[in-house]
Order: sequence, then C-alpha cells, then structure tokens
Amino acid sequence: MRWQGGRQGGGGVEDRRGMGGGAIAGGGLGVGVLAIIGYLVFGIDPSTTTQLASQFGGVGAEQQQGQVGTPRDEAGQFVDVIGGNINDVWAQKLKGYQRPNVVIYEQGTQTGCGMGQSAMGPFYCPTDKTVYLDLGFWQEMETQLGASGADFARAYVIAHEFGHHIQTLTGTSEQVRKAQQRASGQGEANRYSVALELQADCYAGVWAKNASAVSNGEVALDAGEFAEGMKTAQAIGDDTLQRRGGGRVSPESFTHGSSAQRVEWLQRGYQSGDPASCDTFSGA
Repeated sequence: MRWQGGRQGGGGVEDRRGMGGGAIAGGGLGVGVLAIIGYLVFGIDPSTTTQLASQFGGVGAEQQQGQVGTPRDEAGQFVDVIGGNINDVWAQKLKGYQRPNVVIYEQGTQTGCGMGQSAMGPFYCPTDKTVYLDLGFWQEMETQLGASGADFARAYVIAHEFGHHIQTLTGTSEQVRKAQQRASGQGEANRYSVALELQADCYAGVWAKNASAVSNGEVALDAGEFAEGMKTAQAIGDDTLQRRGGGRVSPESFTHGSSAQRVEWLQRGYQSGDPASCDTFSGA
C-alpha cells in the first residue's frame, strides 16, 4: 500500500505513548481473557467500554494529554497519514463532516467513555468523538488471530473505527441505541449491534475505494492489497473468534457479524465507493 508520500498532519493524532497509562488491576479477569473479550468486541461499544472499565478502576481520573501532531516513528506516521486520508474522503462524502480526534496510547488511557485498556482492542468513544488505538493490537491481531500484516489490513482497522464516527455524526448510533432499548431480548439487541458493525466495515471499504482519488495517488492500494483486508475481516468474524476461543458458534450472541458477513460488507463498500450502499439495517 502506498502511503509514505501522503500528506502528514491531517490525522489529528494525539500521541500518549510512554505516558504510563497503568496496567489492569489485579484480580478478576486475566489479561488473556480480557484480550479475547476485546477481540470479540472489536470496535467496542462505549457502554461496554465503561462496563469493562469499572473492573479496571481509574474511571473519572483526570484526562491525560499527549502531544498532538505527526508522530516521528513510522507506525505513528502511518496512523496520521491514513487518518488524514480518511478525513479527506469523508469530507467529500458527508456534508458537514467533522473529523474525530485520534489517540494512540500504550496499555491504558483515560477516555470520555471511561478507562480505555489495550485489551479492549481499538475502539471509538462517541462522548469525546475520539478513536483510540493501541498499536500493539496489530501484532496481536496478526500473531494470535491469523489476520494479515499488510498495510491495508491495518488501515482497515483504523477506517472501521472512523466508520463509527460517521455513525455518530449521522445519528445512526443513537438510533441503534434506542432500538436496542426497545428490543424484546438480547438476541434482537445483538442484531442491531451486528448491523452497526457491518456498516462500519462497509464504510471502511468506501474509504479504500476513494483513497487514491482524494490524494492524487499518494495513498493507494497496490494489487492484491484489498484481499489482505478481506483476510483480516475473515479472521475477526464472531464465528471464527468463537471457534478460536474453544467455544461453540452461537449466532444469537454475535455482536459484529460472521466472517462471511464482514467480508461481504467490506467488499460491498469497496465495489461501490458509495456510503449509500451500506444499508446493513434492512431486515435487522
């Protein structure tokens, strides 16, 4: 994937790495179990973030502040360039678009949704309109979940979280929250969660299709790159994760969609390049 010639400074990155966010509190769930939970709630819902955070402690502490700008290391620059490109795409696709904040951190950090921990995986907090990324997740995703290590596979993770920001701006997330409150049971509520996550996957595909056009080719997928993104979508489907965790596949408990669904909607967004094609809620 071409990105190193892309515009820097457009990702709105705040770098909190090295600030000592704190380890998970002793007792209760172990780190390994929390990591599995984090993977199962990839793109974690803020209410779940707060629920998990209550087990860690530290909620309500003073908000941390890191350095805002373009990080000096390659991984941080990647987040900045890709985030800026995603912002440029959505500025064209969504009238009145407002870019989110992006925080990269290690171990843990304060968020508007409670205490964020790396075990949660990447997540978006609508309260402070911020995407939170512990970049170590990429390695965990590749070594433990069988996801691709290609640049686009990593960019897909970022674009998915930006997709949740789009849903906040359009009011979709709030509509889903209200629909879940009216749901007759957890299974029905989960179907809305699945639709929300699949739409974020579709929005990631929309970005990928338009990335080159808004950057004059400075950010673009090379041949075969999109297939690596689909490999990652396959690896983080609920059914695949449940099998990997040693449990039975339980569709009624899905919150993000099956591997086949995640691949389908990522591909649908990429093929159309149009957010209007991302209606995952029909029949939800």
